[in-house]
Amino acid sequence: MTPITPLREWLKAHNLAAFIFPSTDPHCGEYVPDHWKTREWISGFNGSAGTAVVTLNDAALWTDSRYWLAAEEQLKGTPFRLMKEKLSETPSIAKWLGNILPKGSKVGIDGWVNTINNVEQLRSELEFEGLELVLAPDPAAELWENRPPIPLNPIEIQPLKFAGEEACHKIERLRQELRDLHADATIITQLDDIAWLTNLRGTDVHCCPLFVSYLMVTMDNVTLYTLPQKLTDEVRQYLAQQGIETDEYTNVACPKGRILVDPSTCNSALVSLPLKGAGGSLVAPMKAVKNEAEIAGYRSAMRKDGIALVKFLRWLKPAVEAGGQTEISIDQKLTSLRAEQEGFRDISFDTIAGYGAHGAIVHYEATPETDIPLEPHGLLLLDSGAQYQEGTTDITRTIALGPLTEEERTDYTLVLKGHIRLAMAKFPSGSSGTQLDVLARYAMWQQGINFLHGTGHGVGSYLNVHEGPHQIRMNYMPAPLVAGMTVTNEPGIYKTGKHGCRTENTMLITHFCDGEFGEFLQFEPLTLCPIDTTPIVFEMMMPDEIEWLNSYHQHVYAELSPLLCEEDRAWLRESTSPIS
Repeated sequence: MTPITPLREWLKAHNLAAFIFPSTDPHCGEYVPDHWKTREWISGFNGSAGTAVVTLNDAALWTDSRYWLAAEEQLKGTPFRLMKEKLSETPSIAKWLGNILPKGSKVGIDGWVNTINNVEQLRSELEFEGLELVLAPDPAAELWENRPPIPLNPIEIQPLKFAGEEACHKIERLRQELRDLHADATIITQLDDIAWLTNLRGTDVHCCPLFVSYLMVTMDNVTLYTLPQKLTDEVRQYLAQQGIETDEYTNVACPKGRILVDPSTCNSALVSLPLKGAGGSLVAPMKAVKNEAEIAGYRSAMRKDGIALVKFLRWLKPAVEAGGQTEISIDQKLTSLRAEQEGFRDISFDTIAGYGAHGAIVHYEATPETDIPLEPHGLLLLDSGAQYQEGTTDITRTIALGPLTEEERTDYTLVLKGHIRLAMAKFPSGSSGTQLDVLARYAMWQQGINFLHGTGHGVGSYLNVHEGPHQIRMNYMPAPLVAGMTVTNEPGIYKTGKHGCRTENTMLITHFCDGEFGEFLQFEPLTLCPIDTTPIVFEMMMPDEIEWLNSYHQHVYAELSPLLCEEDRAWLRESTSPIS
């Protein structure tokens, strides 16, 4: 018997006409532990994004274009129909339910896995359709047989030599922010904010060194809510030294007083509206500005990553020419080379290795069904990263595996020009990423070309590879850019059925100058890896762009060459030789 049959009996027992299953967990994370994959449990669809809706007589699943083919295959033989998001003919969830349910029907959701903002938006949309939203129990708690437990992996201490600041000092800074906002307390629900604030790490979440927990900070107490099995004697002693108490994960509750939470990430079950005090995350802006120890950690991690990447790139083209390499096999090769580096803990996200037309799929991830062999021609787009205990890396290189078309070379060069123009920027402190975004797009815009993803995001310090609040993108992102932030630089061009190009470095925002117009900032590339020069159409490059590329390559060689064997050093010398 499929889960949908007992679910419908459960709906009747709870006087509900429908239930909505999102892809989220109580902590609004990018990656979700298996315990909270209820949408996959009820529908069978295992893509990273999607929403399943079950009524007493119907069922549907909404997902974006990345997963349409996979969803069609996985939903075969199930009661679910596929709803293709962002198509004009596809109704919203509220509209679809309004068309098939009687007016006044009750629609259930689990408040623990839906944010405050999401609940209020959905409530408004359903009310417009004449339906009522109900915060209901989690049906999977009763119906999911052999449900994976909440992870019990032990919590680890991030050494002060990498963290750079005691947790108790960070907490006092946070309390000062609360005082300034006349707030009594805050509940922190996002796992990377908790990990950073406490100087703790874990292994509960795919690709992210996080542990399942909540953190309550008041003016008098700090309480970490987590499963007690996760706390070793060493961690308990450490927490006591930092003035942090512990309690059961399920005991978390909203305290009295003016409570500050981020309604875009805090789940609705924990803090119900109306809030006495709501705002954005206070921890995210603190976490985004790296201290000296964290910056030193990035530099160390980038050197290790650079060694692995040089070894990989030296191996790649001969291996492709010899035959037998696929998108998955080269991913495995690169991961194995990174794993040889001291302090390697994991990859920082699932590798995107897109050859040829697959490179045009922005979030492509090779599977055994889609994996294709690499051939000694065309472009390979390789977006990857690693978690080292001292830092997180994120890099994209587009590599010519052999002869290219003129269109491939032109697009590659347009992307490189955009990357360099942004990397060269000097700008007033406090500028937003939106104000700089055009630099990465200008050259391609002059050819009527654009890309639809963001140009840059923050990167965590042995934390999440995607970190805010600052971003570089077309739509307005008001978070200011300040010295000490890390941010990626990753323009791209994607042509369906043909190829994709993207060049990405992680950069550090540093001081440039002070003057009568205030402080100005600049970018310093942290990533250490040569950029393939063979596809470049040099006639399209400006002299200062070539100068930047030569300078960057000189820096890469100076940093990595002492750490390499003679064969790798010779390859790097050739790959970073100046362009005249």
